[in-house]
Amino acid sequence: MKSLSETAFSMLDLVPIRDQGTVSEALNNAVEVARHVERLGFTRYWLAEHHNMDGIASSATAVLIGHIAGKTARIRVGSGG
Repeated sequence: MKSLSETAFSMLDLVPIRDQGTVSEALNNAVEVARHVERLGFTRYWLAEHHNMDGIASSATAVLIGHIAGKTARIRVGSGG
């Protein structure tokens, strides 16, 4: 059995838009979260793919993946439905 220090961790993000917030703020927050978990040693950052949902900014995951990957150093970025 692997020890906790040998376990790969991932983050799943819906990229929520806060009350009275903007999509731009939500995308900036997602970048900051990805950078933070990357510093913590997480190996993958997943974006939840949800369409036509008010308050969720992760519907265009193909674009968002490139945006976040371009602003991080080594974490792998992907999406799932």
